[in-house]
Amino acid sequence: MSDNLDDLFAHNRAWSAQMERDRPGFFTGLVKQQTPRYMWIGCSDSRVPANQITGLEPGEVFVHRNVANIVVHSDLNALSAIQFAVEHLKVEHIMVVGHYGCAGVKAALSGKRIGLADNWIRHIQDVRDRHAVMLDSLPEDVRVDALCELNVAEQVVNVAVSTVMVDAWGRGQKVKIHGWTFGVHDGLLQDLGLNVDGARPLDAVYKAAVQRIRYKWSKPAGASPSAQAGADGTEGIDAAAAGAQAIESTGTKTG
Repeated sequence: MSDNLDDLFAHNRAWSAQMERDRPGFFTGLVKQQTPRYMWIGCSDSRVPANQITGLEPGEVFVHRNVANIVVHSDLNALSAIQFAVEHLKVEHIMVVGHYGCAGVKAALSGKRIGLADNWIRHIQDVRDRHAVMLDSLPEDVRVDALCELNVAEQVVNVAVSTVMVDAWGRGQKVKIHGWTFGVHDGLLQDLGLNVDGARPLDAVYKAAVQRIRYKWSKPAGASPSAQAGADGTEGIDAAAAGAQAIESTGTKTG
């Protein structure tokens, strides 16, 4: 990779020209409107680009990214982005997306100090501590990826109980929140089965998701994330579906 920033401008001009040749009027149309159906809340990791992963065009997904895809109620940046997406863009789906091998999650799990970001990663350490018994019971080589999924579940809840979402659902707006993960090792998205629409009890949905995560990673050590999750991310989940369904049917709503 060249250190010359002029190369980036050259690549940009080449890309712009190619787009105009392949799709005449593309940029003219892009200027006229931004009407995405989706919002992506993901990690700042440069290997996890929302548009390329989902095959969506510019203007089709509204993106907010930070270290380890965290949403906390004191972060006005994230909350403002969510409010803009929900109230002004009228997105229909919000995806909270973590990725396996996340450096922020690794640091949170190990307690490694990395600097100022320790204060931010403390939020993931709270998730780690909340699920310490589960994590300690898992094979050591899968704990990072299990915590990655638990962190996604926690952030889905944080989005769901925000005033933005409570107000949106209160006025009958149809918008759903989803918890996903991305495998840098295979390029595939995994649906964690954590889908919140403001109608079902939030506690029940969260507890069912945690149960699925526990079951998924409580397999013999040595299996890779892709082997454990399966190509579509559902292997092993069906076996826990009955228990998860029971939790969902008896849970109580929070937020």
